[in-house]
Amino acid sequence: MAALGQRTKFVFGTGVTCPTYRYRPPIVAEAFASLALLYPGRIFLGLGSGEALNELPVSGSWGAYPERAARLIEAVTIIRQLWTGEWTTFKGQYYTVPKAHLYDLPTSPVPIYIAASGPKSMALSGQYGDGLISDSKTVLDPILRAAWEAGARKAAKDPAKMPIVAEPFVFVGSDKDPELLKAAELWRFTSKAWTKFVNNPDPVDINKQADATVPLEEIYNRWVVSEDAQVHAKALLALFEGGVSQVYVHSGQSDQQKVIDFYGKQVIPLVRKQLATRASVATL
Repeated sequence: MAALGQRTKFVFGTGVTCPTYRYRPPIVAEAFASLALLYPGRIFLGLGSGEALNELPVSGSWGAYPERAARLIEAVTIIRQLWTGEWTTFKGQYYTVPKAHLYDLPTSPVPIYIAASGPKSMALSGQYGDGLISDSKTVLDPILRAAWEAGARKAAKDPAKMPIVAEPFVFVGSDKDPELLKAAELWRFTSKAWTKFVNNPDPVDINKQADATVPLEEIYNRWVVSEDAQVHAKALLALFEGGVSQVYVHSGQSDQQKVIDFYGKQVIPLVRKQLATRASVATL
């Protein structure tokens, strides 16, 4: 991330880091304080409750959702306290910080965006986060958005002023391109990632189950698949019109430079032009 910041000018962060098992809260707080010192105003910290696939093999621990949610809340509390620059002592159900202090702090705290996909995690994100991270379908779901907004209001925050990050999957090419099937195969597990596979620490078994139960069409039919920049731009505009403030595009195809060039030279200029036109009309 430090290398990325040196070569770019945009705002970026993790989507997402789990600060509760393999990485402990004070380590995460220190790392992102350092990044924010290097790139002031350009860093956000994306947090989530984790997946057994990543956390259990390294830490040897994994809990049910209520435990993971409680751990995440404690972690956010510790991270925010450390970012005040004060000596921090914390005694929670899961974490104890006897006496810790960060000596090098950014000029302002790093925004914490919390990833969510279900109603409980949406409410948690709204209440404890500064913003939301989710997939492009979930962020536009009115019931789930209402849960997130209710969580924000519970903490006396205005959800209309909080950033929403969407992560759409895209494929630059036609639906007949053989590369599409290869890309979908890489992300086949995502269809059940947060329902069936979240508690499974075995990647071989996850892939085996995904291969047996998830048709590839189910994966790429949820993506933006086209060679037409207008199609991709329309999908991004729908997100912005739905209240999304930041979009980070995923693509599983092997030629990543093709995707970067396509979006940078064709899609993003179209989106900027449309947004500028609509803003002008709204002003008039």
